[in-house]
Amino acid sequence: MTRFLIIATAAATLTACSAYAAGHGAAVKTSDAGYFTDAADMTLYTFDKDAAGTSNCYGGCAKAWPPLMAKEGAELPDGFTAIERKNGDMQIAYKDQPLYLWIQDKKPGQTTGDGVQGVWHIAKP
Repeated sequence: MTRFLIIATAAATLTACSAYAAGHGAAVKTSDAGYFTDAADMTLYTFDKDAAGTSNCYGGCAKAWPPLMAKEGAELPDGFTAIERKNGDMQIAYKDQPLYLWIQDKKPGQTTGDGVQGVWHIAKP
């Protein structure tokens, strides 16, 4: 029984990590509910403390709120751009507002990051 639980836990962890990794650098789309998601259907968020075209989420913030990174040469929908982060990596933004994922959203469709600390919001058109 213990062996089964260990295997089941490992499989669940790998699945969650795969879904999370699939969203990085992926295209942006609008969900059926009307908010932005990445290609893995994970909800995208904005941060009130960002300036137009500039991310202010680094270190621990970026671990909890991973920036939606732009793949080199990726074509972005109208209104979306790639902005440069401090380390030179490119992050996807909508109308100059950087976009992020939330580490606590474990599966597509979750929106548990909306309203966190009063400064994180679901990204919408």
